[in-house]
Amino acid sequence: MVSIAFVGAGSVVFTRQLVADILRYPELADARLVLHDIDPERLRVAEGTARQVSRQLGASATVEAYADRRRALDGADFVVNMIQVGGIDATLKDLEIPARHGLRQTIGDTTGVGGVFRALRTFPVLEGIANDMRELCPQAWLLNYTNPMAMNVWWISTVAPDLKVAGLCHSVYWTAHDLAELVGVPVEETRYRAAGVNHQAWLLEWEHQGESLYPRLRETIRRDPGLERRVRVEIFRRLGYYPTETSEHSSEYLPWFLRSDEQIERYRLQPLEYVGISRENVAEFEAARRALAAGEDLALEDGASEYAPQIIHSLVTGTPREVHVNVPNHGLIDNLPQGAVVEVPAEVDGDGLRPVPMGSLPVQCAALNQPYVSVGALTVEAARTGDPRLVRQAVLMDPNASSTLTPEQIWALCDELVTAHGDLLPEPLRALVPAGAL
Repeated sequence: MVSIAFVGAGSVVFTRQLVADILRYPELADARLVLHDIDPERLRVAEGTARQVSRQLGASATVEAYADRRRALDGADFVVNMIQVGGIDATLKDLEIPARHGLRQTIGDTTGVGGVFRALRTFPVLEGIANDMRELCPQAWLLNYTNPMAMNVWWISTVAPDLKVAGLCHSVYWTAHDLAELVGVPVEETRYRAAGVNHQAWLLEWEHQGESLYPRLRETIRRDPGLERRVRVEIFRRLGYYPTETSEHSSEYLPWFLRSDEQIERYRLQPLEYVGISRENVAEFEAARRALAAGEDLALEDGASEYAPQIIHSLVTGTPREVHVNVPNHGLIDNLPQGAVVEVPAEVDGDGLRPVPMGSLPVQCAALNQPYVSVGALTVEAARTGDPRLVRQAVLMDPNASSTLTPEQIWALCDELVTAHGDLLPEPLRALVPAGAL
């Protein structure tokens, strides 16, 4: 019986989909599912959700739930991480405090000021998980879903290089599916590979019956002027390769889109969009709790769109697949820094998971990725050394922040966020740094 631990299982809707995708595989229908969350009520609802999904699918899963993380990790074969340190309150601070300083974000969980502070809150908990895994399940795979993906996987590779870790995101999967629908080709007939960094990878190979689909995409865009008012289409137009994350996400990684009201209107963007999404997530949790209390069946999506269930199934059964993962760059992308975390295809089967070396990215794509990588490098180094100046320098390197705020304003913003997040941050990084200090 395979044992799968879910850390942060209180993300109930996501837990529900992962559990459903896992239990739909006959070979995993009797899996041991062990749930952990620090919120007792969310953990209770997550446990009820997992049991209900198992019943609805006619599976025979064993479901356990523990507030004690070590009990949850003991003996795990796979650890699925989806924590949100500080919850919705911390997320709102990451968005609303910068907005008061004049800095606009849409999602704020990947890079830039929101990503930096989310990472710094998450690193201590990740290190605790890694230390527990070394003791209790050293051979387990850690499958990370928590953002900021690249920085979190980078931190794990720094503090626990001996663990088997893969960062998982559905952006490449959904980009390929949505584009196939847009150009009128069944996605199962396409072949696609992407590489770059998480939420800013590039669709390098995209073919149907041996022919590139890019000419068809360009023609589709020409026929629909509305598509030209999307951030991703503008990036595609300027760089020649389609990015793998939504326009909303992509807009805040660059200096081009959120700096003016005119650009926001032109590209149909909504600053602070994740504030609404966060509140919708709370509403979805409440709906799940009511459905369980009423004994109702839970709505389950069709198909396995997430990579964690596919990877677990392939490693357990030997079924070969190709997925996309986020892992340290050890010879995988030649023109991005070695050791940085990159997103690349990976082959997975019973012998393991093997990232595919992709050579060099198109030089313009690597150039666009470089500031993103620099923000991550400075954030990881800030946590490693305890130097609070590096936190400010990380935000200073972010294209969106530096296109909007002066260095002095960035220092003041970081001081306010440090004060707001308090003891969620590593102790050495709670220090304030005067903007004029030498």
